[in-house]
Amino acid sequence: MIRRILLAAAIMLPVTAMAPGALAQSATDVRALAAMGDKQLMKLPAKKVFGGQKGPTTSMKARAIGSYAKGCMAGGTALAVDGPAWQVMRLSRNRNWGHPDLVALVERLAKESKAKDGWNGLLVGDLAQPRGGPMLSGHASHQVGLDADVWLTPMPDRTLTRKEREEIQATVVVKDRKTMDYSVWTEAHAKLIRRAASYPEVARIFVHPPIKAELCKWAKGDRAWLAKVRPYYGHNYHFHIRISCPEGSPSCKNQPTPSPKDGTGCGEELAYWMGKVPWKQAEKPKPDTKPAKPAPPLTLAALPAECRAVVTAE
Repeated sequence: MIRRILLAAAIMLPVTAMAPGALAQSATDVRALAAMGDKQLMKLPAKKVFGGQKGPTTSMKARAIGSYAKGCMAGGTALAVDGPAWQVMRLSRNRNWGHPDLVALVERLAKESKAKDGWNGLLVGDLAQPRGGPMLSGHASHQVGLDADVWLTPMPDRTLTRKEREEIQATVVVKDRKTMDYSVWTEAHAKLIRRAASYPEVARIFVHPPIKAELCKWAKGDRAWLAKVRPYYGHNYHFHIRISCPEGSPSCKNQPTPSPKDGTGCGEELAYWMGKVPWKQAEKPKPDTKPAKPAPPLTLAALPAECRAVVTAE
């Protein structure tokens, strides 16, 4: 009875008149969202709407919708928390969801790298939320179920407890923005990343700049896979896998194919990332700097129109 009263209140009140608690309730309840008018629905903060969804759509075919940093996902599949060659970390986030093609690729990488590359198994970080979309915290991408983070820490020879999966910290494999830490980096790391980049469905692998430099030195023979491995901030303890738009996702938007001038990204692009320019842009402002005005929250209206159906579907 109480649930029906709260639901009715969420439907009847205009979004500007709702108490914060009522808005939070309506933003995560599929039936309440479905009952809203379009004008009211489109004003809701997208990260609250998608961040509050506990499960995937069950009435829609699997597809990625929109772009990696502005979209959503229908028909998502959960990567099993434990597998023969992987364990999912940070279970409280409920971000082990992805398009079935991504989930299959992570499972394949886990099994093949263990069998052939001397990697004991994957510790898997974030994929996407059950219906994709913007997250309450963290990533700007990971919105269409085609991105996955893999820790650069081998899986232990035992099943981690839920508490351990929340508290264990990943191994950082670099000393700074230019230098590798060879006390932890091994050839097995390089083989793991090479295998991930070798899969044709993989569009990008993001790593910390010195990791890219290390791979450029290490790679022999066919070096074409290096073009997919791109340097970027914040990837000193994990690498980020991004796959291309799968079949059956007509509104999914691919990134342009990587085309570094030297064919591998080991020349000008790497030199840029090993220099000072990109890091200056990421530096924290000085204490006496006036803070920039925060951008308004992304609303559901900013996402592809199909995302409305995704958040209101059972």
